[in-house]
Amino acid sequence: MNYTVQQIAEITHSQIIGDKNVLIKNIAYDSRIIYSIKNTAFIAINTHKNSGEKFIEAAIDRGINVIISEHQYPQFENITWIIVENSIAFLQKLAKYHFENSHLQSIGITGSNGKTILKEWLYQCLWNEFPTVKSPKSFNSQIGLPLSLLQINNSHQLGIFEVGISHPKEMEKLEHIFHPEIGLLTHIGTAHAANFSSEEELIDEKIKLFKDSKVIIYNGDHPIVDQKIKKLYAGRKLISYGLQKENNVFIKNNISKDENIIVEYFGEEISFPAHQRDEATLTNALALITILKVLNIENKKIVEKINLLKAVEMRLESIEGIKGNIIINDSFNLDLDSLKTALQFLNEYNKSKKSLVLTDIVGVNANSQELYEEVSELVNEQHFDSVFLIGDEISKFSELFKSETYTFIDTRELIESKHLTELENQIILLKGARKFEIEKLKDILELRKHDTVLEVNLNAILHNINYHKSLLQPNTKMMAMVKANAYGLGSYEISEFLQHHHIDYLGVAYVDEGVELRKKGITTPIIVMNPEQHSYQTIIEYNLEPEIYSFRVLELFYEAVQKSGYDKKYPIHIKLETGMHRLGFKDFELDQLSETLSDKNLKVQSLFTHLSSSDMPEEKDFTLKQFEVFEKNSSDLIEKLGYTPIRHILNSSGITSYTDHQYDMVRIGIGMLGESSNPEIQKQLQSVVSFKTVISQISMVESGESVGYSRRYKADHLTKIATVPVGYADGIPRLIGNQIGHLGVNKTLAPIVGNICMDMMMINVENVPNIKEGDTVTVFNSKPSLKEFADYCKTITYEVLTSISPRVKRIYIKD
Repeated sequence: MNYTVQQIAEITHSQIIGDKNVLIKNIAYDSRIIYSIKNTAFIAINTHKNSGEKFIEAAIDRGINVIISEHQYPQFENITWIIVENSIAFLQKLAKYHFENSHLQSIGITGSNGKTILKEWLYQCLWNEFPTVKSPKSFNSQIGLPLSLLQINNSHQLGIFEVGISHPKEMEKLEHIFHPEIGLLTHIGTAHAANFSSEEELIDEKIKLFKDSKVIIYNGDHPIVDQKIKKLYAGRKLISYGLQKENNVFIKNNISKDENIIVEYFGEEISFPAHQRDEATLTNALALITILKVLNIENKKIVEKINLLKAVEMRLESIEGIKGNIIINDSFNLDLDSLKTALQFLNEYNKSKKSLVLTDIVGVNANSQELYEEVSELVNEQHFDSVFLIGDEISKFSELFKSETYTFIDTRELIESKHLTELENQIILLKGARKFEIEKLKDILELRKHDTVLEVNLNAILHNINYHKSLLQPNTKMMAMVKANAYGLGSYEISEFLQHHHIDYLGVAYVDEGVELRKKGITTPIIVMNPEQHSYQTIIEYNLEPEIYSFRVLELFYEAVQKSGYDKKYPIHIKLETGMHRLGFKDFELDQLSETLSDKNLKVQSLFTHLSSSDMPEEKDFTLKQFEVFEKNSSDLIEKLGYTPIRHILNSSGITSYTDHQYDMVRIGIGMLGESSNPEIQKQLQSVVSFKTVISQISMVESGESVGYSRRYKADHLTKIATVPVGYADGIPRLIGNQIGHLGVNKTLAPIVGNICMDMMMINVENVPNIKEGDTVTVFNSKPSLKEFADYCKTITYEVLTSISPRVKRIYIKD
């Protein structure tokens, strides 16, 4: 988008008050998230629920000087106004003009479920084939779609846009704005079904998007969809995909077997490995393959792209509960499809016992008997120990559930029954419609009640891992370092997630860390990087694999292997010294090492070393020397051994800076958590950790009064001070008090004032807008970032994360 105010007014038949020559490149719609004021106009969107015009002042305060509104407010001086009859109609008219004059190839995605996943997957596969623009997040509505289309610029060749509707007659408006060349219809499910008189009406409305599409791709497993599209669009290029073999694109082999998935596309076969084999994921993969084929992507490249796909997962919270329970809070939405996804997710956990809290399913236009028969069948397949049903409707069908089942009118009645607090060592899934407020159950069941929390976004970890994998050869293995409680984030929770996503190795520092993971069900190979002498027997007992870095360690460990009666070749990992001078065998020791290993019942699983300066461009020569030494010494040792172990040398910064030296495996640590010393790489990574608390109290401090211990801060004017419940016992160093460090409140940085206390600190919030007690305070995430917070502390991000106290509640998020 690149228009003057006058051009915008001419396109949309609007009135100008002010400077007509101002150039507009962006339109902001939310005064809270204006990321740039340069060439930006603020549109005050009026709906039947809210008026955006009450936020005009906030936008002007941020520096915006062009306002699009249905009314002018003369009290704001030096503002250019674009006066429109209807703000949403204006946005749609401008977007229609912009799209129709862009001349790019377009893909439009509609359906009930899977739109965002497929949009993101398509973008991941196509961004490096064509300059591509896509809808941000789930921008697919009457407002979201126009805002998405306005992102198109002259360099784009392909556009991928979601189109969502929730009521009849909405699609006509959206198709008038956006008419895609390629139309994709995803799964038709129960989302928004209650707003339509029948499923047929819902389908009729959805497929209106394809009025001018040349190619229509649709899920042919749905007979009504298949019938209607073939009848309405008989003259178009139609391609059906699905799990049934009557489709043009389908899966030939048995998806339940542990073998490659074989897809047939109009007689062609495409084979690829699939770790996730649920029907929703595989159906989405078929849609993806179909569009890639339509865009003439060759089969070999399609398989490579599928292997590099990054997961787009549901939103949920995983929290450590009382009495050894794990609480899965998935109370953000409830329909049949999201219930299926939540139930599938439970298979990632290793708890033998599990319970379910389930509420009425509301907003779904379906026969109750049929609906809850299907619900009960899904639930019964999971073999829950206990099922707790909340709501008048679902309770009527309690006899359909085979588990020990309890019924309650509302959430309060379940709380008062005390049933949930009697559960021990279980995984408890909370799945409910918003109106039942079952998040109250989470508050009761969680172990830690501290308002200060560390949120860990598991999807962001996966994104960051996949970004690093995208730089590697497809067959290069990856080891994830989960030592020091996974850098403070929770070793078991992170390891379990990584194991589910098929990480090749896990790395811990000490044997106790590995033992804890084994006891909780982690079966992935685990390397112990610093095996202590007294721990060798435990290493063998729990099938851990030690790093061997000296002859003393080698002999002592072999003695332990012999004493244990282990009758196979025990896997070990040989550390080579290449210049860091910390641990490892030196070049002159290699002959003796090979001789010593030759007569021992040990197998060298890997040879590796550690780079000391891969994150320092100024030390490139030294790093290259380390590569040279490692190549020579590892090759010499391989020749002497007579077989080829895995070789690995690259850490996170090594992966991004020295990819050519990836060997057989790489080790990812801080890069997995979204941190890089390279600014360009940092832009590609997602923030994983959010350390947050809340405002306990706000006080007005008079001029001359002091704040905190030792009176280190004295106000020189009437000052607004907020107290937050986090201190040095939570991992906040005292050295960042007294206006060295800042916390984020309402997108504003507030300086820490006074000395930091054990359990509290105070911040100056006089410049923070709209502040109140109970507001969220960010210790670090985006503002300030983890790196900025580490800079306050005069340390590195590793130390910040590993210093966070165990009393801080960890919450694991999926979006």
